[in-house]
Amino acid sequence: WDIFLGKRWKDTAETVIIGGGCVGVSLAYHLAKAGMKDVVLLEKTELTAGSTWHAVMGLHQPGSIRIASTPIRVDEMKYQMTRTHWHVTEQYLIGPEKIQELFPLLNMDKVLAGLYTPGDGHIDPYSLTMALAAGARMYGAQIYNNAPVTSLEPTSDGKWDVQTSHGTIRANRIVNTAGFWAREVGKMIGFEHPTIPVHHQYIVTATIPEVKALKEELAVIRDLEGSYYLRQERDGLLFGPYEKMEKMVLQDSWVRDGVPPGFGKELFESDLDRIMEHVEKAMEMVPVLKKADIINIVSGPITYTPDLLPMVGPHCGVRNYWTAIGFGYGIIHAGGIGKFLSEWITNGEPPYDLIECDPNRYGKWTDVPFICAKARESYGFNNVVGYPKEERFAGRPTCRTSGVYELLKDKGSMGFHAGWEQPHWFYKPGDDIGYKPSFQRTNWFGPVGRECKLVMEKVGVIDLTPFGKFIVKGKDSHKLLDRLFANTMPKVGMTNISHMLTPSGKVYAEVTITQLAPGRFLLVTGSGSELHDLRWIETEVAQGGYDVDITNVTEDIGVLGIAGPNSRKVLQKLTNEDMSEAGFKFLHCKSIQLAGKPVRAIRISYTGELGWELYTDQKDLAAVYLAMMEAGKDEGIDNFGTYAMASLRLEKGFRGWGAEMNCDTNPLEAGLDYFIKLNKPADFIGKAALQEIKAKGLNRKLSYIAVNTDDIDPEGNETVWYNGKVVGNTTSGAYSYSSQQSLAFAYLPLELSTLGQKVEVELLGKKYPANVIQEPLIHTEPTRTRLQKKAQSKA
Repeated sequence: WDIFLGKRWKDTAETVIIGGGCVGVSLAYHLAKAGMKDVVLLEKTELTAGSTWHAVMGLHQPGSIRIASTPIRVDEMKYQMTRTHWHVTEQYLIGPEKIQELFPLLNMDKVLAGLYTPGDGHIDPYSLTMALAAGARMYGAQIYNNAPVTSLEPTSDGKWDVQTSHGTIRANRIVNTAGFWAREVGKMIGFEHPTIPVHHQYIVTATIPEVKALKEELAVIRDLEGSYYLRQERDGLLFGPYEKMEKMVLQDSWVRDGVPPGFGKELFESDLDRIMEHVEKAMEMVPVLKKADIINIVSGPITYTPDLLPMVGPHCGVRNYWTAIGFGYGIIHAGGIGKFLSEWITNGEPPYDLIECDPNRYGKWTDVPFICAKARESYGFNNVVGYPKEERFAGRPTCRTSGVYELLKDKGSMGFHAGWEQPHWFYKPGDDIGYKPSFQRTNWFGPVGRECKLVMEKVGVIDLTPFGKFIVKGKDSHKLLDRLFANTMPKVGMTNISHMLTPSGKVYAEVTITQLAPGRFLLVTGSGSELHDLRWIETEVAQGGYDVDITNVTEDIGVLGIAGPNSRKVLQKLTNEDMSEAGFKFLHCKSIQLAGKPVRAIRISYTGELGWELYTDQKDLAAVYLAMMEAGKDEGIDNFGTYAMASLRLEKGFRGWGAEMNCDTNPLEAGLDYFIKLNKPADFIGKAALQEIKAKGLNRKLSYIAVNTDDIDPEGNETVWYNGKVVGNTTSGAYSYSSQQSLAFAYLPLELSTLGQKVEVELLGKKYPANVIQEPLIHTEPTRTRLQKKAQSKA
């Protein structure tokens, strides 16, 4: 019994949650409600200290409206609605008349449309947190206030000793929900979580007669051009602006020196001058504000990550350490995140895919200057137009640059992939250059077609260095990979595409596997999946006690792709190795000398054309690249980027992880049957679930569709309609330059997946006719070669 705490101290726990804001208590509530017996929440001072307590007050559901006052904003709302229709979300695009009815105090001069969410509202964070805490206790969770964590020590069996001034708790897992103290908690185990506090201000007015006279509460509004939210607060108004990046204030001293030990329910000093331009815009939009008296200006810390999204899930590099941190809006997310994480913890896999919130999307490249630059940009970007293929340039480049970055950086438009710069498309004289985002086809449309033609007819080179790359070796390596992957393992000197599945048979990852030497494997995954996949592999190693050695070589090894009918000629000029069809077959791997540099060449191509991937030491990458460009002059060699690769892979019917397959899809409905070996002897993860899925039969299927569009192309997540009803969604899309039409993959009910079936795809609020076609549109080069040989032998 602890006299200071006034309750019994627990020495062991299934889960220890660190931090008593709304996110932490929500997780405690959901875990305890799900039946977990030993849930302990440790709060350093008292519940709701931190960002929770100064959040905006009230418990109301008057709905909310995002206001569009420019044509491009209307397009943005249509863009959002085409994604909303296939989710069960009550949201409507409404006109000025309905907006006026919901918020009669608006100046309607500039209002064109609004995005209305009827169930939206605002809640008193203190009451919410206390209600969740009461529920957590009711189901048996223990909540200790005034119990700061002083250190976290991992045990050899994957548990944690959580040390506090009251004693130590041995926990099976720990969850960091510590808000703006999240970095301090992370540092205890050697992590520098990329979170930073931002000063957020909001203003509360005294009673306004026109507000007091209203019969119904005003809807919450978000004026996107003015960059603020505004709502009723009793008989007055409350509004909070998001300042531009040059004016907003970061509490970066906390990142460098730590949060002051005593900081809890304190606030920062407010600064009305800093937000004056937003105040003026609010007065213009809601004229009654001009005469209103300000009674309070609140300025408190809210936590940001570099991309504004939280970090939710298990963390790579240590066992049984989870995070739910970096919430700019913890009150909004608490309920959903508590349930999501409790299901993940209980079932061993996420209930649905939220990879965009994966804590492992960040790595050591997120240093303090980068975090500060991105938080500044993200805060200012809260209300900017969200375009497709969005790029944000603050803090770039990071320390992650490939060996050819300096050679390529000024030649085209770069994209950001897990810290790396990777070319999207390349410039030629006469092109409209630069990043020019749009909801329609824009300045890259023509150049990308040129690059597709290059790869189809001549030879192109692409920087693929951002791939995640691991070496797995040791006496249990084959056994481990057979357990993790649904495909059989390739023989020495060969490559295949394999999938890791979750226990319930969903697609956790797609990986290219090459057996370099007996028991030594190279695993290659997408740039955004690097630590997401590595964590899954490491967890299986720990749980199964495998004798293996795993090395992450992502930053050490550079990768170039070379593709096109002339690619063999170019490479043959640079090596003595036999690069012929007979000498270097598809999905084979060889160690070769290329222009005097050691290169591991794999005959594989994500464009589907004749091609190789060349893996070499990062320091040799530029020399290999320059040698290829020189050797390929007569063959018409040039650069191509990821936009062209996306178009070419879609024409060939290649599925992409994160689009056609993820933790929301199983491999059978995704059409990955070829890669899934249900008859292999190894009991791979997800095998039993997949056998059950196969026996029951599918109710939807990935279909290949041609879309009859004008100056807009599908890109994924659009709603598919049939007979006035929502029937599915696209997963990815692009323009096919070879067939001069828009293509997309889409999940459709089985009865609508037959060839020739007509459906409609919604793009920017308009429904375009589409029909299911035979895939692939264009055969891959190995298939074309095989069919040619077959035809010749018959002749």
